[in-house]
Amino acid sequence: MSGAERRPAGRRSGRRTLAQLESRTGLALISPTLIIVLAVVVIPMAWTFIMAFQRIRLINIRRSSVFGHYTLVNFQNVLMSRDTWDSLLTTLTYTIGGTVFSILVGLVAALVVRHPFRGRTLVRAAMLLPYVTPVVAVTFVWRVLLNPQFGLVNSWGARVFGWDKAIAFLSQPHGVISLFGLEITVPTALLTVIAFEVWRYFPFAFLFLLARLQAVPGDMEEAARVDGATPLQSFRYILLPQLMPVIAVLAVLRLIWTFNEFDDIFLLTGGGAGTEVASVRVYHLLIAQRNVGAAAAQAVVLALILLVIVGGYLRFVNRRGERL
Repeated sequence: MSGAERRPAGRRSGRRTLAQLESRTGLALISPTLIIVLAVVVIPMAWTFIMAFQRIRLINIRRSSVFGHYTLVNFQNVLMSRDTWDSLLTTLTYTIGGTVFSILVGLVAALVVRHPFRGRTLVRAAMLLPYVTPVVAVTFVWRVLLNPQFGLVNSWGARVFGWDKAIAFLSQPHGVISLFGLEITVPTALLTVIAFEVWRYFPFAFLFLLARLQAVPGDMEEAARVDGATPLQSFRYILLPQLMPVIAVLAVLRLIWTFNEFDDIFLLTGGGAGTEVASVRVYHLLIAQRNVGAAAAQAVVLALILLVIVGGYLRFVNRRGERL
């Protein structure tokens, strides 16, 4: 009996040893990734959070440490500044406009090239050019085209639409549009950078939506046409429900990326003419004002806003999953 009792215990001990070996092997395999994430993401984020609570200038950043003097002055200055709230409002306008219209344009483009036609491959490849072209190159082209002195857009506007004077699309904060006898003031530069955002990133939505459209069974639409459904009804009741999960993911990704957008606006306008988004303001606080603590505090505020957005999305997805 004693030998029989020892064998199961030995087997259980052997199983535990094998499980421990597998766990150690798995930990060894993922340890390089963990080290990279720790060095590239976690430590810089923690150091930014620490600097946000210290009065650090660029000139004395070498003397900063984890055990420095902590204060809430940076957050007080950032949250009490009108420029901060103006930049956040500009960021929200830019983010929502760029996200919504890039997805809409991507959806329209996916619907256009969904069915076969002559030259469809060439059209699909051409639609990807704005997304794959280097941002420095495309911003330079846009700056040349929109130049008020020799830009092609103003030249065509004067010839075709009869513009009285050239429009400084990238340096004019506001413009007036006459519509049905009413004069409407519009943010010229902000609308221009939103248009650039839509043009540059609609191919991203186009790829995802086209892939989902190609996976929709064709017999569903054929049955709807036999039943007398119009193309709009087929889109509303057949295609759109199939696309909504993809659109939701695209909306969250584009919201996060557009909210953090820096290079496009900085290369186009430098943050001037009413286009200073929050990321550009962080750059100005760091480089122009040499205020490292305030720049870190602004970055922490942006991170908290993004956490709220992502948390709201995850809560929405969980509720929807529970209903299903």
